[in-house]
Amino acid sequence: MNENSVGLGDRSLAGAGNSNRAQDAIYQRGKLVARVMAPDVDLEGREIRFDEIFDSDHLVLADECEFQKYRIMVQKVAFATKVDHRPGRAGRTLAGCTAEILGYIDQ
Repeated sequence: MNENSVGLGDRSLAGAGNSNRAQDAIYQRGKLVARVMAPDVDLEGREIRFDEIFDSDHLVLADECEFQKYRIMVQKVAFATKVDHRPGRAGRTLAGCTAEILGYIDQ
């Protein structure tokens, strides 16, 4: 992370977006479509970097999505696999992802 980054553990994001939503989840059309690992929000660069986006079979990469209080569009995926033998993982795993911050979720 850099000085303009906000990590998932930052208290200022705890109540961001819809309070009924998981803070480690990506949503499309109001439905949870993926989980994330190690998000790094860069407000100055208007992007969020994720170490991994997992359980993402229902995530449509070409569509806008929502993460915490942000409207985002995934722009880059370094690696994708359907074979992930780690416990608790099912479906597609995307690694080294970058999403553009399009704006904020209307409340």
